[in-house]
Amino acid sequence: MRKTGVIRVAGAMSGTSLDGVDAAAIETDGLRIAGFGETRYRAYSGSEQQVLRASLGAWHGEESAEAHDVVMQAHTDLLMDLEGELVGFHGQTLAHDPKGRGTHQMGDGQALADALGRPVVWDFRSADVAMGGEGAPLAPFFHFACAQWIGATRPLAFLNLGGVGNLTWIDPTCKAPEETGALLAFDTGPANAPINDLMMTRKGQPFDRDGALARQGNVEAGALELFLDDAFFPRMPPKSLDRDSFATMLDLVRELDDADAAATMTGMAAAAVMQGLQHCPSPPDKLLVTGGGRHNPVMMDMLRAGIDCDVLPVEEVGLDGDMLEAQAFAFLAVRVARGLPTSCPGTTGVKAAVGGGTLSYPRVKPET
Repeated sequence: MRKTGVIRVAGAMSGTSLDGVDAAAIETDGLRIAGFGETRYRAYSGSEQQVLRASLGAWHGEESAEAHDVVMQAHTDLLMDLEGELVGFHGQTLAHDPKGRGTHQMGDGQALADALGRPVVWDFRSADVAMGGEGAPLAPFFHFACAQWIGATRPLAFLNLGGVGNLTWIDPTCKAPEETGALLAFDTGPANAPINDLMMTRKGQPFDRDGALARQGNVEAGALELFLDDAFFPRMPPKSLDRDSFATMLDLVRELDDADAAATMTGMAAAAVMQGLQHCPSPPDKLLVTGGGRHNPVMMDMLRAGIDCDVLPVEEVGLDGDMLEAQAFAFLAVRVARGLPTSCPGTTGVKAAVGGGTLSYPRVKPET
C-alpha cells in the first residue's frame, strides 16, 4: 500500500440494528475525499439475525463461534472483489462499556486480511477507550471531510440514526478535524434498535417499514416524559451508549397498543435528538440525516417539527446515507495506516488526539 497520495480503499460496517453489512469504496489520502466508488449491501437472514442477537452483550471470548462465523463470512463475501488497496473493517459491536469493561467489536481482522489478500485495519475503538475516551462515535472525522466535500461554510450537523443515534456538530472553517472547536460529537440516545426490538416482539417484523405502524398511533406523553428524565440527556458530551443502554424503553410502552407503542418510541428517538442539539456550541445551519432512520417519514416529520433548521437526508447534498458509515471506516483506515488521528477530545472525550486501529497484513501462506 502506498504511504502517500490518494488511494482507493474499501470499508465495511455492520451496525447495531443488525440488518446487514454495508461496504463501500472511496478514494482518499486520509485528509480529503477525492471520490466515491462502488457500494454493496449484504442483508443478514432472519436466522443470522437471531444468532447475532443471542450474542449481544457478550465480551471477548464469550460470543458464540456461530455468531463469529456469520460476521466473518458476510464480510468476506462482500469485500472479496470490492476494489481497494486497503480495507477498513469495523466488525460487529456486541458490548460497549467504555468506563467499565471497555468495548467489543466481534471480528478477526487478521483472518480477514488473510482471506482477502489485502491489508486490513480493524479494532478501531480500543485505543481511544484505553486513553479515557468513549470509543464512539468514530465517524466525525469523516463527517468533517464530507463537510469540506459539499463546500459547507457555516456550522452544520450530521445526525446518524442507526441502532443508536449520534450527532456530529462541525465548524467547517477549521482546517483539520482535530483542531480545537472543529467538532463536537456524541450519542444522542436510542434510535432504531429499540423500535426494531418492539417490532420483532410485537409483530415478528424486523423494523417499522416507512413508519407505517407509528403513523397509526399517538405519542404517550407520560412515557415520553419518563424517558427524558434519564440522567443521560443533561450530561455534557462527549458521551456514548451501548445498544441496550435504554432497554427499559420497552417497559415504558408495555401497556400501550402496538401503534401507540411504535409512535411513542419513535417520538422518544426524535426527542433525544432535540435534547442533544442543546449541547451544540451554536445552532447548526442544517441537520443532515444519515442511517436507516431517515427512511422513516414519521421520524423525519417529528424531527422537522421540533428542530429550528432544515432537516434533510444527506442525499440532498449528494451523499449516500446508506453507506456513509462504511465510507467512514474506509477513510479512517487510511488515517490509521498513515499515522493520523481518528478521534480527539471533542469527539470521544479522549485525553488527546489519538489514532486507533490495528493494521494487519495478509500472512504469506507456506509453500506446499
